[in-house]
Order: sequence, then C-alpha cells, then structure tokens
Amino acid sequence: MKKLVLALSFLTFGFVHGQILEPVKWATSVNKISETEYDLVTTATIEINWHLYSQSVPEDGPIPTNFTYKGNPNYLKKGNTIEDKGHTVDDPIFGVKIKYFDNKASFKQRIKLKAKAPFKVYATVEFMVCDDSRCLPPAELDLVFNIK
Repeated sequence: MKKLVLALSFLTFGFVHGQILEPVKWATSVNKISETEYDLVTTATIEINWHLYSQSVPEDGPIPTNFTYKGNPNYLKKGNTIEDKGHTVDDPIFGVKIKYFDNKASFKQRIKLKAKAPFKVYATVEFMVCDDSRCLPPAELDLVFNIK
C-alpha cells in the first residue's frame, strides 16, 4: 500500500509541476463611439504576483506588449493602441525603470469604419509576464473583434 501511495504522490507532483503556466487571460470587446468609430478593447486579467509589461519598455527590459491588427478594407486604424496607467518602478530583474500592470489591464485601439456591414477585425498580441523570481518566454495570442 505504501508503494502505491508513494507512486501516486510522484505522479501527482509530476503532473502539477509539469503544467503550463498561463498567468494572463485575454478578452476582447467592442465599444461603439459613433456611427463610424469604434474602440477595440482588449482586457488582460493577470494572476496575483504576475506582471504584464507596457507597450513601451526600455531597450534592456522585457519584451513589450505589442498589438498587430490585420489589414482589412472595412476599417482604418486611428492612432496607436492606448493603455491603462499601470505602475512604473525600478525593476530589480532588468535593472531599469519599467511600466507594468498587475491584476488587470485594458488596451484600446480606435478604428473608423469604411463599410456598414458586420465584419471581424483580427489581431495578435505578443506579451511577456514575470513574477518576482522568473519570467515566462514571450507568447503570442490571436484576438478577434466582432463589429456589428
């Protein structure tokens, strides 16, 4: 019986230890501003003790959060993607002043419609997260926004 319990313990530890960490969950929404303008809103929900980095970080810092919107004849991008205020600190891991987000972060991209029919806007977000002791490799995720 002891051998069975020991074997199950090792299997359970290996399973838990081998899980892929995904400390950020992403969601998209669309806010209508006027008949021809919409905001594409991307919200990151960040697990406790993890930090998601800003779109603007120093050269010696982590990979910045970056949004790429796929071209589409139905809309034009207006300006750059704007982000929440966040926190700016002297980061001990990278040794530079860095802006990051914890708990939640919102990013907005304004678009101007060129067509009235419903369509989808496709985008990708590249991002990097760290906690107080480690950083995960940069990740890329596909996003979809439904314009109605």
